[in-house]
Amino acid sequence: MKLPFKYRRVPYAEIRAFSVHILTASGSFMAFLALVAAAESRFVDMWWWLAVAMLIDGIDGPIARKLKVKEVLPNWSGVMLDNVIDYVTYVLIPAFALYQSGMIGEPLSFVAAGLIVVSSAIYYADMGMKTDENFFLGFPVAWNMLVYTLFVVNASEAVAFAIVLAAVFMTFLPINFLHPVRVVRLRWLNLTMFGIWSVLSAFALLLRFDSPEWLMWAVMLTSGYLFVIGGIMQLFPAIGRRTTE
Repeated sequence: MKLPFKYRRVPYAEIRAFSVHILTASGSFMAFLALVAAAESRFVDMWWWLAVAMLIDGIDGPIARKLKVKEVLPNWSGVMLDNVIDYVTYVLIPAFALYQSGMIGEPLSFVAAGLIVVSSAIYYADMGMKTDENFFLGFPVAWNMLVYTLFVVNASEAVAFAIVLAAVFMTFLPINFLHPVRVVRLRWLNLTMFGIWSVLSAFALLLRFDSPEWLMWAVMLTSGYLFVIGGIMQLFPAIGRRTTE
């Protein structure tokens, strides 16, 4: 029996590729849930939703590269989609949480949040934000991690504001900052430290920020490592390189 329509094989490659974009886009819903929680001052819930968004952001890239999404769907920009969601989850919501919590006091929390969102918007416009080794050039607007650390350690107003100012300033400096997944040098150590930071951070959330002193120090030390290791490897280019070259 002849079919009344032209048979066409189901485009499995396109379906699989587009499903990766849907996975990436689901981060926007996590962002919406986090924003609602932050507006209601439910900061523990907010950070859980942002953690889910961060997990999605961590897995969608490798999946996209494995499925060759860019080649299969050249008219759909996963990079653009990722940047839009990253700005909301990495920048806008953490800045809003900083303001909403009043961590730095009534006037300075507003100033700090404003500096964060404006400097980060400019940073995202920089086409040269990555080095050949996949380091970020300048502080990579990872405000979700930085502001979260301030929540965990319950930083004082002066310390929190000073750290925000320093990070905003370093956004525009030619200093390397680590991408824990894509930088090859010391990858095993960097991924281990990032994994430890993630576990400690989840534990602090389970404790609803009622963290013992040892946990505060552990989060600060692992955060500090992730913050400075890129600059250290920039100063000492031989670190982590194979000696057989």
